[in-house]
Amino acid sequence: MLSKKITFTEDWVVVILGLAITFLALSGLIVPVPSFTWTNFGELESKVFSSENVFAVLCQFAMVYSIAIIGAWLLKKSVKALLFVFPMVYFLTIVAVILAGNSFVKEYNLEAVIFSLGIGLVISNFFNLPEWFKNALSTELYVKIGLILLGTTVIFGDILEAGSRGLIQALVVVVSVWYFAFWVCKKLKIDKEMSLMLSSAVSICGVSAAIATSGAIKGDNKKLSYVISLVLITAIPMMIFMPYLADKMGLSQAVTGAWLGGSIDTSGAVAASGTLVGDEALKVSTIVKFSQNVLLGIAAFFISIYWTYSKSVDEETMREKPTLKVIWERFPKFVLGFVFASLLFSFVVSNETNEMVKGSLKSLQGLWFALAFTSIGLETNFKDLFKQENKKPLYAFLIAQTFNVLVTLVIALLLFR
Repeated sequence: MLSKKITFTEDWVVVILGLAITFLALSGLIVPVPSFTWTNFGELESKVFSSENVFAVLCQFAMVYSIAIIGAWLLKKSVKALLFVFPMVYFLTIVAVILAGNSFVKEYNLEAVIFSLGIGLVISNFFNLPEWFKNALSTELYVKIGLILLGTTVIFGDILEAGSRGLIQALVVVVSVWYFAFWVCKKLKIDKEMSLMLSSAVSICGVSAAIATSGAIKGDNKKLSYVISLVLITAIPMMIFMPYLADKMGLSQAVTGAWLGGSIDTSGAVAASGTLVGDEALKVSTIVKFSQNVLLGIAAFFISIYWTYSKSVDEETMREKPTLKVIWERFPKFVLGFVFASLLFSFVVSNETNEMVKGSLKSLQGLWFALAFTSIGLETNFKDLFKQENKKPLYAFLIAQTFNVLVTLVIALLLFR
């Protein structure tokens, strides 16, 4: 009986660990933020590999290593295997982050998670990794800790500062594009798991939305990687050509910014495209994207409820509907940690404290995501990643993205002209 009382599920463990990192930062244990930005090999040596920066990297390693060990212990997984495997995963992840920090790579908005995934895939496909090594990888744990830390950056006050127009556009775009994308997936007979991840990625905020939705529905990592690849690949031409099209159509900077912020799926690409247009376009595009990002927590919460209920209905007999107890047991608890972190930083933590800790927590959030995708690569075969039954998810994504671009343009013209 005692052993049952101290047994933790993974969802509760990630809530404990994610909030522990958060409260440690709020109590003054702020992990230094390393810099990985470089242009040439001289800067790589003088900046990235400087003693101060290497110290910051080691501090981050000490933090995530400790958390990973505690997580393995709470989940009764092999701590001995993790002690060997995690440093290797961390090293590969840092290599990926350094590659993504190159200024040339940044121009094309290629995020660290893509390099993490790629490095992991190369190793897993050219070397035969033992089963104990793969068993020590805790992809879901890393993703969900990152998602709880993401909640600290989703500040409801940003919506209030954005004003009514940014909020209205975000609500209309997210709701209309999400339902349209889901409808297209249904018409193309795409499975519900892929449909939810794809719809969230197109309508809300790209990579983060896809990861949050996958966590909420315990989605297939291979499907998640496929959706994220689509998001990042389509963001590049949109980032380059949409400012050009806006100029040809004679759109004002405000309208252009609202169009870019509402339709381009990644925050980095939004900032890059807004910069190409001008200061006002950059400001408006950032505001609109902020408003969409804040809706991520609300969306993840309702998607979790929908998925939990629908799965419960599928598994119950036709005569018996799932009880609230069953739904609660299957509800992904990390969503509660995400929402709690967001509410904490929105209404309790002071602006001064937020300014002190947000850089460190944001950096750790990105690191956990990168560690997760290195792990996905290490446990995946190339054939598994790109093996889709057909091209339907790609078609659905392109159709939904086209609708997103058009409906966002109309709303931007109505609200910001």
